[in-house]
Amino acid sequence: MIKYDAVIIGSGMGGLCCAYILAKEGMKVCVLEKNRQIGGSLQIYSREKTIFETGVHYIGGLDEGQNLNSYFKYFGLMQELKLHKLDEDGFDIISFKGDDKRYPHAQGYDNFIEKLAEIFPKEREALKLYISKVKEVCQAFPLFNLSAEKKDFTKAWHLEIDSKSVIDSIFTDQKLRDVISGSNMLYAGQAGKTPFYVHALVVSSYIESSYRCIDGSAQIAKIMSNNIKKNGGEIFNYSEAVRFHFNEGNEIESVELENGEKIEGKLFISGIDLSKTIDMVEGTQLRSAYKNRINSLENTISSFLVNVVCKPNSVPSINHNIYHNIDPDVWSGANYTDESWPPALGLFANTKSGNPNFTENYSLMAYMRYDECAKWSHTKSIIPNHITYRGDDYEEFKIKKAEKMIDEMELRMPGLKSNIQSYTCASPITYRDYIGTRDGSLYGIIKDYNEPLKSFITPRTKISNLFLTGQNLNLHGIMGVTVSSVVTCSEILGHPYLINKINDSI
Repeated sequence: MIKYDAVIIGSGMGGLCCAYILAKEGMKVCVLEKNRQIGGSLQIYSREKTIFETGVHYIGGLDEGQNLNSYFKYFGLMQELKLHKLDEDGFDIISFKGDDKRYPHAQGYDNFIEKLAEIFPKEREALKLYISKVKEVCQAFPLFNLSAEKKDFTKAWHLEIDSKSVIDSIFTDQKLRDVISGSNMLYAGQAGKTPFYVHALVVSSYIESSYRCIDGSAQIAKIMSNNIKKNGGEIFNYSEAVRFHFNEGNEIESVELENGEKIEGKLFISGIDLSKTIDMVEGTQLRSAYKNRINSLENTISSFLVNVVCKPNSVPSINHNIYHNIDPDVWSGANYTDESWPPALGLFANTKSGNPNFTENYSLMAYMRYDECAKWSHTKSIIPNHITYRGDDYEEFKIKKAEKMIDEMELRMPGLKSNIQSYTCASPITYRDYIGTRDGSLYGIIKDYNEPLKSFITPRTKISNLFLTGQNLNLHGIMGVTVSSVVTCSEILGHPYLINKINDSI
């Protein structure tokens, strides 16, 4: 039996990045993926010959010299990715029910200020202050800037105040407060809970630059897979890890797959749902207090997605994203009622290389709690090996929710509904099955400024050869999990060494 230097569980962006880093350093690496398709949130699917994203609708920080551009060069991605830049004067458009105005989030810090100052001239200085605060937070996280410096930011001001409070303290115009906060679906923002650093790190990369992947973000997983294999790494799909086996020294010696096969390794890195990772330790190697702490952490809300195929050449290219707020309180999304749902909608169009002048499809997204689908939680639908028909009542549930979302967006964009050729839906249990989170969570563990250290997960565990990576370590999103993979691998290879290797390579 082959014994690997590193066995990586989960082929999301964090797992793939860890595999690349360690394989590039000469380690014998394998990646285990339970699904047919690798990539986690990078997965795509096709309907009527058009591609839909499952999670990554756009990416920030990819202009020359920007942080993700630099990381992507190291991973061999920038040389091959097919990208389309969104509208520089409004990559995100914020709107509100009952308000005909459209409020842009523009690319470039100065342009961001200028475009909103044209609408809110009295708030120009406040906009400058806001951007300076965002930049200040970003500078406090060295790895977001490829710096080998180590900082103790556990007591920094931006950890101990929530996003809404900071934004409200900067701006006096309530509408502008709502505009600045209007895209908080990006991080499932909650008033009185979401720390300001989450808001700042997420929005900053998109303000720097915003791109879509042409023909889908699965190309990222494909390129990463090829590069891992070029460095001697192996990737196995249909390989669901179910439990760890330990030696007498309480180190993991192998991981058992669903089919009973055991994969031996020296190091193990888990990029899957934290609670699922903990469940794989069936013995006493982890204390009950630690297990209870992990299992008690609250996850961010899930979502309901309507993926729409447009009638041919009926919808001109939509070169921006739309965040349409239906509830006047933009921070209330996770606390909706049946009557108030959906509190907000996101619209994300796709860009296809063969027909760039028209939008062939788009996704409508709204918050949805997992408990709305709890009655079907015993079912599983993962192509091709685990397919359960969830029932007519589930199909009726999806249609009811989809039609409500479409009707709300029709009010925002009259004529959109008549150009729909077909649509399919994804619910929280769809996310559960494909992305692998226990409750379909969008962005992993909720970060709470009231208890900032409670949700800080370190890559090292109490088991000496088990490491963690992924969106729960630092931050979600492509940038967040890329950085988390570097954090994890720094614990194995050494912090200054790895950062210097990355900087030297680019």
